[in-house]
Amino acid sequence: MLVVGRKPGQYIVINEKIKIKVVKSEEGHLRLAIEAPKDISIVRGELLNQE
Repeated sequence: MLVVGRKPGQYIVINEKIKIKVVKSEEGHLRLAIEAPKDISIVRGELLNQE
């Protein structure tokens, strides 16, 4: 697992195809913008752990 610190406006790129950008950060809350090809599914973690 890679752990990085990013500020609003900064981003990381995965495999030259997926861009994850911090768009807002305040008091423990973080908003991310994710750009990925349409064939890649993006699902929030809490939706995967439905029990």
